[in-house]
Amino acid sequence: MMQIARKVALVLLILSVGNSGRLMAQALAPQPSPQPPQPPMPIPGTAIPGVSGAAPTLISPDAGGRIVFENPVHDFGRVKAGDVVKHEFIFTNTGMATLEVTHVQPTCGCTTAGDWTRKVEPGQTGKVPLQFNSTSFNGAVHKSVTVSTSDRSQPTAVLQLKATIWRPIDIQPQFAMITVPADGGSGTAVVKIINNMDEPLSVFAPELNNAAFKAVLKTNKLDKEFEVIITVVPPLPPGSAQSLVSLKTSTTNSPLIHITAWANIMPPLMVMPPTLNLPPAPLTGAATPTITIQNNSTNSLVLTEPSINVPGVDIKLNELQPGRVFNITLSFPQGFTLPPGEPVALTLKSSNPRMPTVSVPILHQPKPFVPRAGPFALPRPPVPASNTGPK
Repeated sequence: MMQIARKVALVLLILSVGNSGRLMAQALAPQPSPQPPQPPMPIPGTAIPGVSGAAPTLISPDAGGRIVFENPVHDFGRVKAGDVVKHEFIFTNTGMATLEVTHVQPTCGCTTAGDWTRKVEPGQTGKVPLQFNSTSFNGAVHKSVTVSTSDRSQPTAVLQLKATIWRPIDIQPQFAMITVPADGGSGTAVVKIINNMDEPLSVFAPELNNAAFKAVLKTNKLDKEFEVIITVVPPLPPGSAQSLVSLKTSTTNSPLIHITAWANIMPPLMVMPPTLNLPPAPLTGAATPTITIQNNSTNSLVLTEPSINVPGVDIKLNELQPGRVFNITLSFPQGFTLPPGEPVALTLKSSNPRMPTVSVPILHQPKPFVPRAGPFALPRPPVPASNTGPK
């Protein structure tokens, strides 16, 4: 019995010594240095404030306001000329912050913007009201409007308005342009009158306010389509002329039709410049101005005998394009002065029977105004005192 007790005591002693040795070994072993706390992993596209070396801030488009229109294009369809039509474009802020609409800019004065929604919270809707005036248009029309917002992914959005302008009575073209050739004769323009209404239309004889024009009415399709043939009655002096052509109709909506006719009568010869202006007299240096003469006639032109009615001026005539374009170079010496009170001109003889003589007046430009000293003259600025004089 005593032997068993001794064995148990010996086993307990060995176990105790082993545990103490392991504890002592752990205490004497080198311990690892404590690690600093690790920063949280950044979310892609963001930065962590206060942590050096973090990735640069990248803002996701969804972080701000975003503008999305239900439909950025609106077609009014058929619009009667002169009508003013309106439409509201609806948009939604699909972003995560307040959306600001800063500006709405139409590209034409015919389109105007109303009081649009300036600020829209996330998930809410706004509107951009637009108005289109069709008075000056005909046929297909396409207008654009730029909307500026705080949406960083789409700072500007473009809205589009479409329409087909319809006129009960269509005038094509509304202005009749006639060019009369330089050789004389007449010019003609044709204007169509088209009835777009269901009711029949009658158009009566035209009336004009300028005897240099005449107009004839022709029916192409009974009650539906007409023509007005406008001509110029020669002879007319070179330049431009205008006439208003008025026609009465059978409809109460448009009882009177007006057509404006323009005529451009080409001169047989075009002189550029028509008047030669020299620098102020006397000339401080030699002057060599050039005059160009262009032939608008179908016949070839011959210019001869260039001359000027003052002495001391050299004249050279050059034919740049045979029978069509000419240059005349004048050489005025230094100190040249036109004689006072005597008209001076360059003259040439022309083979064109409508303009047998070409004359170009020559003048001096006025001298620049120099204010004189006197009781009403502006005071001169004070002269600063010299620092180099005796003290």
